Amino acid sequence: MPADLVLLSARLLDPVTGELLPHSALAADGGRITHLGDDRETRALAGPATTVIDLKGAVVTPGFVDGHLHPVSGAERTTGVDLSACADLAAVREALAREASRLAPGAWLRGWGLDPNVFGDAPVGAAALEPVLNGIPAAIDLFDAHSMLASARALELAGIDGPRRFEQAAEIVCDADGRPTGLLLEDAACELVDAVAPRPTAAELRERTAAVLRGMAAAGLTGGHAMDANGDSLAVYEALEASGDLPLRFRIAPWCQPGADADAVAGLIRLQGTGGRLWRVAGVKMFMDGTIDNGTAWLERPDCHGESTHAFWPDPHEYTRVVDELHRAGVPTATHAIGDAAVRHVLDSVEKALAHGDTGVRHRVEHIETVPDDTVHRFARLGVVASMQPTHCCEFTRADHTDNWSRRLGEERASRAWRCRDLWEAGARVVLGSDWPIAPYPPLAVMAGGRHRRPSRDLTRPPHGAEQALTPLRALQAVTVNPAWAAGEEHEAGRLAVGHRADLTVLADNPLTVADTDLAGLPVLLTVLAGRPTHRDAAL
Repeated sequence: MPADLVLLSARLLDPVTGELLPHSALAADGGRITHLGDDRETRALAGPATTVIDLKGAVVTPGFVDGHLHPVSGAERTTGVDLSACADLAAVREALAREASRLAPGAWLRGWGLDPNVFGDAPVGAAALEPVLNGIPAAIDLFDAHSMLASARALELAGIDGPRRFEQAAEIVCDADGRPTGLLLEDAACELVDAVAPRPTAAELRERTAAVLRGMAAAGLTGGHAMDANGDSLAVYEALEASGDLPLRFRIAPWCQPGADADAVAGLIRLQGTGGRLWRVAGVKMFMDGTIDNGTAWLERPDCHGESTHAFWPDPHEYTRVVDELHRAGVPTATHAIGDAAVRHVLDSVEKALAHGDTGVRHRVEHIETVPDDTVHRFARLGVVASMQPTHCCEFTRADHTDNWSRRLGEERASRAWRCRDLWEAGARVVLGSDWPIAPYPPLAVMAGGRHRRPSRDLTRPPHGAEQALTPLRALQAVTVNPAWAAGEEHEAGRLAVGHRADLTVLADNPLTVADTDLAGLPVLLTVLAGRPTHRDAAL
């Protein structure tokens, strides 16, 4: 039977060894790689309906997978004005003024990607933006997606006029007189404004998500580990697959928030394995803390503001109990843990769960921004995946530690930031991702950040923690081989081998030999999902 896809004149790159395979062609059928060989014999597998592409010496790797992203909720969150390129308050005000000038009377202004470093030494608050936002209901997400700036009018519409108590580590930040500053920390507080702000229709969200996913495919992504199922996300995946508009393969982990009762946990367990051909629920996302920038992380010693002293779960032992229940049910967990105390507690909880029996589940810790040596060495022993986002270090911190993140932690802890190399060399499985929309999703930029650890807007700046840089081969493995292992799919994904999925990324050159600072600009010529091209450059 003829193949569905034949690729000729290719250089096939093995992400395990870093060597080129002794083949120049590949055939796929039924979504799987069926043949590796030379051009002549592989061309003979083509029929009238086969897609045949001469790659002209381009390099084929297993499809790139983003180990941590938020496709649907991110598509909704990134509507409005993009502030991620604004380096100071003047630029923020200018961007907001342009957006405000286009609004109809009474319409909401939405923004995203705001860097708290633009406020310098001043507190983060809406007062600095009110000259532009006067009378306009505005909700502006900070880059970490764990905090929001709400204008005076937005606070009024949400009925926010003072502090409140929350079960989670959330806060309505107020001044000395008890008046809200506009800064809302963590979901429970931000949701007060989101509840009164306009939301896209189901059709608008599907269209927006489809556009985002096309961009991801064009960047070389064939899959992602989606770290939420919030809102109508699962319905969006289902609708996009039904219409043929799902160009990535997704593994989805819905949230389990603090306070989840027995019925909620049981519901998450029942949800496992549901989905379609290209997407399925596989795991649960949990939160052990917030962020260092907001003072909501969980640190073993307070930050320099006396903050980041508490877990996200009011009773961390309840978190441990839920992890054990999920582990017994064969459900992998992925826990947001940024501070050293949070990471330690997650590992303690996994160790206790493993003592009750190894169910073959591979648990994960997400982010791991600062940890001491003894914690680093526990990952391999417990088989816990280290899921990391090096571009957060590159784009939001500075080598001289003058940024908000580093100033809060202090010199000692800021010097052990995003320890990708240490975790790798200690034997941990390191998976790289973007956490989009927190940072841009192009996987080559994520790999590049893991290699050079410099801000993409100015690659002449010194790296933050050059000793933690990954080698080119490790960076490639962290978006191919290791995500497959983390998902328990190493026998069918992450390699160029007969029988493996025909999820492929084709590049203009070998990513292992391209300079670190040039990698993000390497052209993606072709992306293939299950043997079907989802992106094809005009050069082919």
